[in-house]
Amino acid sequence: MNEISQKEILELLPHRYPFLFVDKVVKLDPEVPMIEAIKCFTWNEEFFQGHFPGEPVVPGVILVEAIAQTGIIFFKKLNPEFRERLFVFASIEKAKFRAPVYPGDVARFVLEGYKARRNILKTSGKVYVGDKLVAEADVTAAVR
Repeated sequence: MNEISQKEILELLPHRYPFLFVDKVVKLDPEVPMIEAIKCFTWNEEFFQGHFPGEPVVPGVILVEAIAQTGIIFFKKLNPEFRERLFVFASIEKAKFRAPVYPGDVARFVLEGYKARRNILKTSGKVYVGDKLVAEADVTAAVR
């Protein structure tokens, strides 16, 4: 299905280094609808310096933020009239962290479907490393 380039990701998201957590969208299927994006976590990520020295892991809040960023790309691609709008967190629910994500891991973010009502967007995302489910959360954003 449709891949999204890094250039277009930068056009769709206001986030920039060090707070951009989507490297590439590898699949977008408007029929399902679903999106799949990846983030390659490298030793160069600033948060590994303090989380945790000697046993670095990706903070769970970063994984949830990546789910939300993937959701913004998803919604904006399927609803171009929202392309220039700003999305901010409204809530995070049912967040579960099942296994750690380490430097060198490629995290895959999979979101299927969303609900939109006025200026509120809700979606659910799952995070995988390989075929292993490592995290999941339901996220809600307010559109400004």
